[in-house]
Amino acid sequence: MKIVQISDTHLSPSKTHFNDNWDPVARWIETAGADLVVHTGDLTIDGADREEDLTFAMDLLRKLSVPVLIVPGNHDVGHLPGSDQPVDAARLARWRKLVGPDYWLSDHGDCRLIGLNSLLLGLDDAEEEKQFDWLERTLSARDGRRVAIFAHKPLFVDDPAEGDTGYWGVRPRQRQRLYDLMAGNDVALHASGHLHWAWQGHHAGTDLLWAPPTSFVIDTLEREMPGERLVGAALHHLGAERIDSEVVAVPGLTSHVIDHVIEEVYPRAARKPVEAAQ
Repeated sequence: MKIVQISDTHLSPSKTHFNDNWDPVARWIETAGADLVVHTGDLTIDGADREEDLTFAMDLLRKLSVPVLIVPGNHDVGHLPGSDQPVDAARLARWRKLVGPDYWLSDHGDCRLIGLNSLLLGLDDAEEEKQFDWLERTLSARDGRRVAIFAHKPLFVDDPAEGDTGYWGVRPRQRQRLYDLMAGNDVALHASGHLHWAWQGHHAGTDLLWAPPTSFVIDTLEREMPGERLVGAALHHLGAERIDSEVVAVPGLTSHVIDHVIEEVYPRAARKPVEAAQ
């Protein structure tokens, strides 16, 4: 089985800065021989507050001939408490109504795919706990299947035991809960997006991959991070014994630089230290 992972498309009918990359991505998906597309969030520029961003993006995704599964990003449902757009019941309800479940499972032969809403991690509330309970049940009932987890935010940025990176990675307490649940449950892959960098690594028996964005890279608005600046996608090959993954520089994409248009696209981010434009 072949899975295409795309991430951080940042689509919008009103802020059209990155929409030109959708057609090349869609054409590539149709020729890649994929059985499934997984979108790891930031589907929209501002679906957290604009219903039309979500409906516009979903109209495009529904034109693909390949089935699509999606998890939300921070620009789709909001982020941590205290941020400009915190996750709340209204934002979650909008996503669930217009897009679908914000976390899910999908079984394919000997592999179980799990989609997590990583924006619930760090809320310390009933929604977070409900997802953790669901994840524990879903892993324990995998019936011998290998597991691939897809989420918007990476488990960590620089080090598996790092402290709280705030905007970028999963908070330490929630990260450790994920580590504990992943241990012993044959989690072969954790694939994410969010950082606008492409990177592959490994931790405690699990392959890690940050899919590149299809939309834009970041120049000097943010510090250097591990990996490579590029726009593209990822391919995951689910074999009988293992999952093999690769980062792909999709032909025909424009490598937009968010620094050049930050005032137009994310004016709130332009007025503060870039916790940023992603």
